[in-house]
Parts: sequence; C-alpha cells; structure tokens
Amino acid sequence: MRISQKLEYACRALAQLAKRHDAKNVTRLDELAQREAISANFLVQILNDLRRAGLVESKRGKEGGYLLAKSPKQIRLAEIVEAIDPALLTSSVSAEGESGSSVAQCWQGLAKEFQQKLQHITLEEISLSQGDAMFYI
Repeated sequence: MRISQKLEYACRALAQLAKRHDAKNVTRLDELAQREAISANFLVQILNDLRRAGLVESKRGKEGGYLLAKSPKQIRLAEIVEAIDPALLTSSVSAEGESGSSVAQCWQGLAKEFQQKLQHITLEEISLSQGDAMFYI
C-alpha cells in the first residue's frame, strides 16, 4: 500500500503529541520537526490541516506550540486520513464492460473493509513504542 508522505508525517507528528498528552504541555514546532526528522515548513502545513480538522490545538507566542485537541484514545486513524488525504478513502473503479461490475464490487468491498479498519485504530495504538505493552482489561 502506498500512502502519501504528508499522511505519514501527520501520523508521526500526532504520535509524538500523543506521547506528551497527559502532561498537557505544548510541544514546539521545531522540537516536533527535529524529533520526527520532518521539515518545519512542511510540518506547519500539516499541523494546520490537523488543527482545522479539530485534532490538534495551537498556542501562539514565545511559549507556543501544539497539543492534541482530545485524548489519543478518541482520535481514530480514519479522522487523520480524512484530514490529510481524503482521496485515500475513495474508490475510482469503473463498472464498465462485461466484468466491470464484478471487479468494481470486489474493490469496493475491500475499500469498505479498509475504512472500517481505520475506524478501529486509535492514535493511542499508533503512538505506543514497540517496547510499550498495551493491556486490555
């Protein structure tokens, strides 16, 4: 599967913000860019898209930066994709020709499963380090 660099960077930036969510402190743009090896100019565009989607908040000024707008448990991967790369959620298969409808039906079914999977993955899951354990009670 091929995802855009912008979507990958958005997920990485949000994962960093999720790791700091409990502290309720803002993370400066330059720190976020450095930690994730992302151009600060590109990152600010991504963060603006995420802010418009209601996923992050920004604080201006000398002590400004970014933080999650809600808990990492409440942010779904589907929301991130919708904010950054909504074309990933669309199907562009034609139903023309004798086999077109069966081929289109197959791809549309896969697209539906993909969208359902995106609804079940949370930012909390994405942000866990490989060494971190996630316990379900």
